[in-house]
Amino acid sequence: MKNITVIGSGTMGNGIAHTFAQFGFNVNLVDINEAALQKAIATITKNLDRQVQKGSIGEDVKNSTLKNITTFTDLVKGAAQADLVVEAASENLNIKLTIFKQLDDICPASTILATNTSSISITQIAAATKRADKVIGMHFMNPVPVMKLVEVIRGYNTSDEVCNAVMELSKKLSKVPVEVNDFPGFVANKILMPMINEAIITLNEGVAGVEEIDTVMKLGMAHPMGPLQLADFIGLDVCLNILRVLQDGFGNPKYAPCPLLVNMVTAGHLGVKSGKGFYDYSGGTKELVVTSQFKKK
Repeated sequence: MKNITVIGSGTMGNGIAHTFAQFGFNVNLVDINEAALQKAIATITKNLDRQVQKGSIGEDVKNSTLKNITTFTDLVKGAAQADLVVEAASENLNIKLTIFKQLDDICPASTILATNTSSISITQIAAATKRADKVIGMHFMNPVPVMKLVEVIRGYNTSDEVCNAVMELSKKLSKVPVEVNDFPGFVANKILMPMINEAIITLNEGVAGVEEIDTVMKLGMAHPMGPLQLADFIGLDVCLNILRVLQDGFGNPKYAPCPLLVNMVTAGHLGVKSGKGFYDYSGGTKELVVTSQFKKK
């Protein structure tokens, strides 16, 4: 596999494109929005500059990485010659089903179709195609160029050949692939999201404040980032969507999202992406949001 198409140029998409390109793959980055593509290239360039400054790569690697990426707003042109497609669009089932139906018609029969979904059923996505044996999950962690883990998720019909190929490909990206089965949330989010939700419940019940909860988890459990700050970085809307996938998939009320999370998403307080979540990012600093619901009781 040499020719990689990445669908979606947001945080995960540009990170995946960056990583494949840095390791010498030809990458077509596809998005319906030209401005989003330009922003993605600017982000990749900035991240490469940071790597150069840290001494982890040379200027030659930066230049070759950018040279390896071509942007497209046309899905047909961007995916027609792909050996592997990695879809990194919105975490929305209907959007993903539409994309995979299109890819099934566009791509050669040999093309492997992967999704970066963090919670949605690989089997359900694969059912939208006529190549369920070649559909698989490649769940990268954010930030993609830095984080080592890739969850490789087998759908019900994913073949051993395809799974092995994706595991080996992940290793070529200097990642550590972990094979998991197709259950809601897989491993990472089946464990992580209930923890984040419980932290929000703890805040909502007045047990402790935002900084106190995060400090306990950082110093007491050796987490590099507290659960509320992590939720802000993931996106509170993403956390809410994943919890609902878990709740629907398992039919278990323990996955029900905290009402505070629901209210914050409804109000548009999504974390870093909106400038305000459990912390305030509008000034470029991590200051506590001053609202009555977050005051100590």
